[in-house]
Amino acid sequence: MMNPTTLLAIPLLPLAAAILAGLFGRVIGRTGAHLVTIAAVGAAFVLSAQTAYALLSGEVAPYNGAVYTWLVSDGVHMEVGFLIDQLTVLMMCVVTFVSLCVHVYTIGYMHDDPGYQRFFAYISLFTFAMLMLVMSNNFMQLFFGWEAVGVVSYLLIGFWYTRPSAVFANMKAFLVNRVGDFGFVLGIAGIVHFTGSLDYRDAFAAGPEIAAAKLALTSGTSVSAITLICLCLFVGAMGKSAQVPLHVWLPDSMEGPTPISALIHAATMVTAGIFMVARLSPLFELSETALSFILIIGATTALFMGFLGIVNNDIKRVVAYSTLSQLGYMTVALGASAYGAAIFHLMTHAFFKALLFLAAGSVIIGMHHEQDMRKMGGLAKVMPITAITCWIGSLALIGTPLFSGFYSKDFIIEAVAESHRYGASYAYVCVLIGVFVTALYTFRMLFMTFHGAPRWAHAAHDAAAHHDHSHDHGHGGTPHESPWVVTLPLVLLAIPSVFIGAYTVGPVLFGGYFGDSIRVLPANDVLGELAHHFHDPVSFAAEAFGHPPFWLALAGVVTAWFVFLQRPQIADAFATALAPLRRILENKYFFDWFNENVLAAATRGLGRGFWKVGDQTLIDGALVNGSAGLVATLAGRMRRVQTGFLYSYAFWMVIGLAMLLGWFLVRS
Repeated sequence: MMNPTTLLAIPLLPLAAAILAGLFGRVIGRTGAHLVTIAAVGAAFVLSAQTAYALLSGEVAPYNGAVYTWLVSDGVHMEVGFLIDQLTVLMMCVVTFVSLCVHVYTIGYMHDDPGYQRFFAYISLFTFAMLMLVMSNNFMQLFFGWEAVGVVSYLLIGFWYTRPSAVFANMKAFLVNRVGDFGFVLGIAGIVHFTGSLDYRDAFAAGPEIAAAKLALTSGTSVSAITLICLCLFVGAMGKSAQVPLHVWLPDSMEGPTPISALIHAATMVTAGIFMVARLSPLFELSETALSFILIIGATTALFMGFLGIVNNDIKRVVAYSTLSQLGYMTVALGASAYGAAIFHLMTHAFFKALLFLAAGSVIIGMHHEQDMRKMGGLAKVMPITAITCWIGSLALIGTPLFSGFYSKDFIIEAVAESHRYGASYAYVCVLIGVFVTALYTFRMLFMTFHGAPRWAHAAHDAAAHHDHSHDHGHGGTPHESPWVVTLPLVLLAIPSVFIGAYTVGPVLFGGYFGDSIRVLPANDVLGELAHHFHDPVSFAAEAFGHPPFWLALAGVVTAWFVFLQRPQIADAFATALAPLRRILENKYFFDWFNENVLAAATRGLGRGFWKVGDQTLIDGALVNGSAGLVATLAGRMRRVQTGFLYSYAFWMVIGLAMLLGWFLVRS
C-alpha cells in the first residue's frame, strides 16, 4: 500500500520551498531561493517517479483515501484526500519534470531581476497548487487546486506590475477564468445535490441515477441532469483550458516572464481542464449532448486559433496561439471519447511546447529582449543550441513521423474519423486543415527567426531604448547564445520531445495503461477500434506517408519556406489582396472588441443604471432623502398648530370636546 506521508510530501515540498523563498527571501538570498525551490521540486519529481514506478510495476495498488478531514457540514465531508492511479502518476511526473526544467531555466532568464526570490516563490507555489489539483480524490480539493493555480497565475502574469499591459493582462485572465469557474461551481453543486457527497467515487457510482434524472428549468421544460451538470463542468474547463470563447486571456498572458509562459501554457494550468474532463469520464460518457458540444468547441478552437498564429509577429504570441490550437486538439479527443489520446497528447505536448516557449525565451535573451520576429533572422549561426532544440520542438509540434507529437496528434485525428458522434464530421475537417495551418505558422516562426538574412542590426538598440532595464539581461549589440542554465533545460526537454511518443504510444493508448482511471462505454470506444490497426510505432510511422496529415504538414512547411523565406514579397501581396481577412485575424475575430464594447459596456451601463436609478434616485432620493423630507414637511405643518397663545389652545379644546360629545350622542 502507498504511504500517505510520501504522497503528502510531493505537494508539500514545493509549498514549503515557496514559503521559505517568499517570506525569507532576503535572509536566504538569491542563491538560497533558487537552491531551495529547485531542490524541493526535484525531490517532488523523484518521489513522483518512484510512485509511478511502484504503481505501474504492480508493487502497490492504486490509492484512494482521505488524509485529513477539514469539516463535515450537513453530512458532506470536506477532506484532503488523494487518488493515485495511472492517470494521476502520469500527470504528477509531467508537472514536476516540466516545473523542474522551468526552475533551472529561470536562474538564467531572471538573474538580473529585482524580484528574483519572489518569482521562485510563485512558481514553486504554482507547482504545489497543480499537484493538489491532479492528486485530489474529491471535488473540494479539485476546486481548491483549480482556484489556487488561477490565483498564482494572476500573480505571475502580472509579475512586472509596473507595466500597465501586465496589470491589464492578469486582470483579464482572472476575470475570464471567473466566468468559467462559475459554471464549474454549478456543476459541482449539481453533483452534491444528487449524491450528498464531494467524493469522486460517490459521483461515479451515482452516474446512472443522475443520467435518468431530469432538472426543471421552467414549469413546462426540463433538461437531462447529467447533461446540464457536464456542460457546467466543461464551462470550467473552457476557462482554464482556453477554449473559444473563453480563450481571450491566454495570448495576453504573454506579458508575464517567459518561464511562466512555459509553466502555465505547457504542462500545468491550461491542461487542468483536459485532465478534469478525463478524470470525470464516467460522468461525461453518460451525456452524448455534452460530448458533442465538447467536440465542436474543441474543433473550432483547434482551427480558428491556429489561423491567428499566421499573422502574429511576436514570437511568444505565435507559440501561445499554437497552445490554444493544440488544446483544441485535446478537447476534440475528449469529445470523441478518446480520453486516453487527449491525455497522451497532453503529455507529449507538455514537453515540446515547454521546449518551444523556453527556446523563444532564449531567443529573447539573445536578442536583448526583442520579441518581434521581423527584427530577427539568421540567428541559427549565433544561437546554434537554441536553433536545433527549437527545430526539434517544431518538428514534434507539426507531427513529423517518429517524433512524439506525431503519435499523439495522428491518433486524435484517427479517433475523430472513427467517431460517429454528432459534430464529428465538422471536427474531422477542422483538425485536418489545422495540420496544414500548424505547420505553416510554426515554420514561419522558425524561418523568420533562425534563417534568412539577419535583420537584427538595430533591433537590440531599439529594444534597449523601449525596454524596462529592471529585467533586461542584455546590453545591446550582437545576438548571442544563452548561458548553460538556459540551454540545459532546452536539451532536457528536446530528448522526450523526440522519443517519448514512440516509447509510450503502445502501452498508453492500446495497452490498457489507464485501467479503471478512465472509463469509456463500449459503444464509444474509438481507441479500441484503432487498436486493431496498430502494430508498433515504426510501422505506424511508415504508414503515415499514405495518410493525409503527413502531406498536409509537408505542404505547410513548403509553403512557409517558399512564402516567408524565399519570396517574402508573396506574403506582402497576399496581405494586401486579403486585407479584410487579415484585419479580422489581426483583431482576433473581434472577440476582445465584443467583450470590451458590448459585454463590458453593457455591464458598466447596468451598473450605472443601478447606481443612478436604484441608488441615487430610489434609495438615496426617494427612501432616505424622501422620508426625511416628508417628516420635515409634516413637522413644519404641525408646528404651525403650536401658536403659544392660551385662547387658541382653549378654542381647540372646546372644539375637540364638542366633537367627542357629538360622537357619543351618535353612538347612543
